[in-house]
Amino acid sequence: MLDIVIDARPASLGNGFNVRRILPYRLRRMLGPFIFMDHGGPVSLVPNQISSMDVLPHPHIGLSTVSYLFDGQVTHRDTLGVQQIIRPGEVNWMTAGSGIAHSERFEDPAMLAGGTLEMIQTWVALPEADEEDAPSFDNYQPDKLPIFTDKGIWMRLIAGNAFGLRNDVKTHSPLFYAHVVLQPGTRFGLPLGYPERGTYVAKGTVEVNGNRYGAGQLLVFTPGIDPVMTAIETTTLMLLGGEALGERYIWWNFVSSRRERIEQAKADWLAGRIALPPNDNLEFVPLPKENSRPAGTPPPQPLS
Repeated sequence: MLDIVIDARPASLGNGFNVRRILPYRLRRMLGPFIFMDHGGPVSLVPNQISSMDVLPHPHIGLSTVSYLFDGQVTHRDTLGVQQIIRPGEVNWMTAGSGIAHSERFEDPAMLAGGTLEMIQTWVALPEADEEDAPSFDNYQPDKLPIFTDKGIWMRLIAGNAFGLRNDVKTHSPLFYAHVVLQPGTRFGLPLGYPERGTYVAKGTVEVNGNRYGAGQLLVFTPGIDPVMTAIETTTLMLLGGEALGERYIWWNFVSSRRERIEQAKADWLAGRIALPPNDNLEFVPLPKENSRPAGTPPPQPLS
């Protein structure tokens, strides 16, 4: 029933912001088109610590970044000149395509007053035909993301199609991504029609086939099996998966179906050919040395 259970590992974004990294994992690099998943927070900082958490301008190619918050807010700025605050219940979907740089700044006045931040960021690989598309950015407000409720169940569809729900979030391949909250004793399944499906337990505990799984675990289910998950306590799940895209290479923030494209992206960032955000261009993250990769990030290698 379960292909693998992945325990989140501690990782640092290099600026004092520590996260739990779920994907990629050495035994399971991708889940459908999802190639990366980080769970940041919950974290509460004193005012003089907040700016140290900022994620400085850095580049991406060949993927879409998907930011979703449980608490707090983050300010996004990118090469296109977009400046967008994301708040809980919204989705920031940035498609890097041929190349984009962006920053994520923690400028929330509530955090300055002792508030908290908690977020999930995933990366979705692009089909080969779309890898060199022009970069784009979209913010989707909560009223554009359908919600389903039933006894003991609350669910928001973040992207794709699931359980008869769909929305207008622009995706490039068949996938599903949903935020689910279950009350104790509630039983829940996974959407049908996708070959690769998984559940990340963000909070709480679920029981599957007599075994219990808790916060920080990604459950990857065997294709063709329709599992039943039972919430042992109030539980928050992120459901995700879809159609596999085939082999991918990943290094740092770059994803491509071609190894040589990764090398080109390195050269482009070093040479300044990927423009910084015009409204956040005074500092940036330098290209890592080959022997000093960010924690949890593999060298260029195929992902499938």
